[in-house]
Amino acid sequence: MAIAKAERLMNLALCLLGARRPLSKRELRASIEAYLEAGSDDSFNRMFERDKDDLRELGLVIDTVENLDGEVGYLARRDSNRLPPITLDAEEAAALGLAAKVWQQARLAGAASGALQKLRAAGLPEDVDPYEAHGALEPRIPVHEAAFEPLMLACRDRRPVVFDYRKASAARPETRHVEPWALECWRGHWYLAGFDRDRGAERVFRLSRITGRVRSRGTGFTAAVPDVVTVRETVASWAGEIADGTAMIRLRSGAGYPLRAKATEVRELGDGWDELEIPYGHGLDAWLVEFGPDVVVLEPAELRADVVDRLRAVAKG
Repeated sequence: MAIAKAERLMNLALCLLGARRPLSKRELRASIEAYLEAGSDDSFNRMFERDKDDLRELGLVIDTVENLDGEVGYLARRDSNRLPPITLDAEEAAALGLAAKVWQQARLAGAASGALQKLRAAGLPEDVDPYEAHGALEPRIPVHEAAFEPLMLACRDRRPVVFDYRKASAARPETRHVEPWALECWRGHWYLAGFDRDRGAERVFRLSRITGRVRSRGTGFTAAVPDVVTVRETVASWAGEIADGTAMIRLRSGAGYPLRAKATEVRELGDGWDELEIPYGHGLDAWLVEFGPDVVVLEPAELRADVVDRLRAVAKG
């Protein structure tokens, strides 16, 4: 749902819920800024009817009555729109309590703590430990990158940002102007998906490669935000996880555990090296470069050439 429409629906719902008497279309139009900007009466009427139907589909009970002046009025009575009491059994409350403890960072810890207190009031017994209820599991979402918090807020507020970014194959960072869409954690690393204004296309950035401070730049996006942002799929394809072939590499013994985890076959060569067969897809070269001298690509030839080119670019920098 577009942000402007969501804001308009919220304003209409608040007007209807806060009114002590039925409000006419004329009064609602005068109270909501988006309706004042609607233009003609026909445009406003169509917008209002769509919004009213959308709120009803979302579950808001809107009564239609006739006021003293003979006008049709609208009202959302609080007693008709009150949520039922929340009841949780011990397992449900423990699961929600566990979720509330995931975030460990200061900005989010307050909200999580407040939610946990509400869960206690709603049925989470004081003597129920979420960790014990779920096999002593203690989930955490690690966030060590300083860029996470400003990017999270920029995604929420739809604010463009500027930051310096160093690609895996580059020795020096470059300035990037980005309209941030979404943050997602994949295999212990945080990634940002957004629209790169300099390149005029969607890009995914690994937060650990952002150097310096994230700065906000103006307001408003120039590109439409897609309904579905596929961060993990994009990163997986870069890492060669969406594979259409097989690569043969030589890997130093005791190194490169992520490569060993995805290998289809491992053979000991001796002299401190192993030979691995791993799935090969687009972007595998960028991932292999990160392992530096611990990896030697044997085949295919094009993958070996791509890795060598990336290493040479880093060496020249």
